[in-house]
Amino acid sequence: MRLVYITARNSAEAKKISGHLLKKKLAGCVNIFPVESMYWWDGEMQEDVEFVLLVKTANDNFERIEKAVLEIHSYEIPAIYSWKVDKISRKYDEWISKNSS
Repeated sequence: MRLVYITARNSAEAKKISGHLLKKKLAGCVNIFPVESMYWWDGEMQEDVEFVLLVKTANDNFERIEKAVLEIHSYEIPAIYSWKVDKISRKYDEWISKNSS
């Protein structure tokens, strides 16, 4: 299983992206939660509330997820990164693989 971390401008955009990934069978599950973010943009420090998507997917889906997100994301440079899960229950891994391939 792979986890993909994506930030979105607001809850509506996070749900739109999540639905898009689920309909394309690129995700078995997506968790959405609000976060406070601080970052540099155009030489100035910014502070915003964003929404994080934690996408649970099969190991080989990152490039397809990145492409699908970039097609609909409102950010010029959205955060999209991933890491492979080191340990996972066998049944959950099978379920994620079945639902995201």
